[in-house]
This record gives sequence, C-alpha cells and structure tokens, in this order.
Amino acid sequence: MSSQGYPAGPDFPAPDGTARFAADHRRKPVSRFHWLNLLLLVVTLLTTSAMGARMLDNFEHARPIFDVERDWSAVAAIWEAPSTLLHGLPFSLTLMMILLAHELGHYLACRYYRVDASLPYFLPVPFFIGTFGAFIRIRSPIYSKQVLYDIGIAGPLAGFVFVLPALSIGLAYSKIVPGIAHRGDLSFGVPLLLTLMERVIFPGVPAADIYLHPVARAAWVGIFATALNLLPIGQLDGGHILYSFIGEKHTLLSRLFVVVLVPMGLFFWTSWLVWAVVLLILGLRHPAIFDASPLSPGRRRLGWIALAMFLLCFMPAPIAELSLLGR
Repeated sequence: MSSQGYPAGPDFPAPDGTARFAADHRRKPVSRFHWLNLLLLVVTLLTTSAMGARMLDNFEHARPIFDVERDWSAVAAIWEAPSTLLHGLPFSLTLMMILLAHELGHYLACRYYRVDASLPYFLPVPFFIGTFGAFIRIRSPIYSKQVLYDIGIAGPLAGFVFVLPALSIGLAYSKIVPGIAHRGDLSFGVPLLLTLMERVIFPGVPAADIYLHPVARAAWVGIFATALNLLPIGQLDGGHILYSFIGEKHTLLSRLFVVVLVPMGLFFWTSWLVWAVVLLILGLRHPAIFDASPLSPGRRRLGWIALAMFLLCFMPAPIAELSLLGR
C-alpha cells in the first residue's frame, strides 16, 4: 500500500515510450541512513516471530491456531525463554517476505520512473499476527496513466509471486485435524485460491479439517492483504489500476464500491464497515492525471490478471468470532 504526496519534478522519455519522472533537483532529499525503516523492520520481525512461535506451538499440539486466553500466556513465556522466537521464524520470515515483496514492487517501479518514494515502513503490533502490514510514501506527483498503472500493479503482482510458493510449501506441512476450524476463538475464511490448492494436496478432505501450518497461515495473510489492496477504491492499488482504465469515472465507481462494503459488513464481516469509514476519510477522489493516452495492450492484459488475482484472493468473511456463529 502506498500514500502519495505532491512535489513537482521534470519529465523525460523512457525507452518504452512512456514518461519517466525525475524529482526536482532543488527538492531532492539528502542521502541519509534510514534508521526508522530499519527500526520498524527489526521490531516487526520480533513481534511476528513471537506470534509465529505461539502458532507453531499450537500447531504441534493440535490446539486452535488462535486462542486468546492461552495465547497471552504463551507470549509472556517468550520473555522467560527468548530463544523460542526462533520457532516463529518460519511464519515471520514468510509473512515479511510477502509484505516486503509487495512494497518493493511499488518502490522499484517508482525508482524506474524516477518517482520520489520512501523505503517500506513496517507496522509492528504485539498481538494477533504481529503486524498491521507495511507501506511506502510516494512523495512526488505522477503525471502519466501508464506510470500510475505500473506502480499500482507492481506491488500486488510481486507479492502474489511469493504467495504461491509459500502457500504450496505451507500446505505440504499442514495436517488433518478433524473439526479444527470450529475450535478456538476465531474462524478464518477460505479464499478460492486456498480451496483449489487444498483440493490438490488434500483431495476429499473438508476445509474445516485442514490445519494450516504457520507458513501456510502467513500465505493466507498475504492472500488477504492482496485482496484488500486490490479493492477498486480510492488510492488503494486497485483504485490506481481502475483510474488508469477509466479516468474520472473512477470517483463514481469508488463510491459505489464503498456502498457495497456496507451490506457486506452487515451480513458477512463487520470490519468491512470500518474499512468503508476509513476509505471515506482517506478520500475517494483521485488526483487528476492529464494524460489521454490509452493503456498499452500488454497492460490491459495485466489488468485482467489483476482481476483474476482479486477473485482468487477475496473473502466475503475473512475472520469471524466463533462465539458469534453459535459455537
């Protein structure tokens, strides 16, 4: 995910015929050590490893992957034996690799087009999966639809490339525990991509009986993040892609899609209501790009691939409390 700023910069042609943009030399940031990026990266590695160690312990003992009462005591035990953090590395490294690939996809596309952007900032939290994700800041304007499109789609594509092998490896280490999905405090949605791969690796086994290994759970988080980022709303990645295709009509469709989130929040996952409010606050309008040139055929084909990725990853009810489902 990215946030955008608006300093000016001159442009010059790129080898592919699109416009590349260089930041104004008068406003070019001075080279400095990115201590905040590094600090957040290290702290997020610690928090995700702590959560991953808890997940692996639950997995090995066939306990629910998340159980709030037990999990707090497990996290506290890490302070007594910090070496247990090593057990969480399969989860944490997998998850951070997927998130980092997504953000570096955006970042490297920005570097190619000389758009001023920050390195990724990770957001650590000491509960659940250990992070709220990552983002980069885009600090210069983007004048070309093709550049906007390339930067927008680069993140989901790069992240998805890492999701697929992570999910395959994680499913290979997963196991069958009858009824495991109906234990603990939370129930997790099963996206179409996971359903298809489970049918290959565990033919005939109900999804509720498949206990995902922490590596597969990290891939699940990556799938969820991909779907969120590809929502065709505002300045999410999906919003950038949509704007590149339809221009100013983007605002009307963004409002329509936010309205759709309301009944989804009422009937499937209440957090969709929160997302609807957040997206309204962040704004549904897109900075105007005065570029009448159509997207190239190759980019249009990639747009269909992005749509397929969204459909494979999207879940109407990603997470639910089992107590609310009448457990």
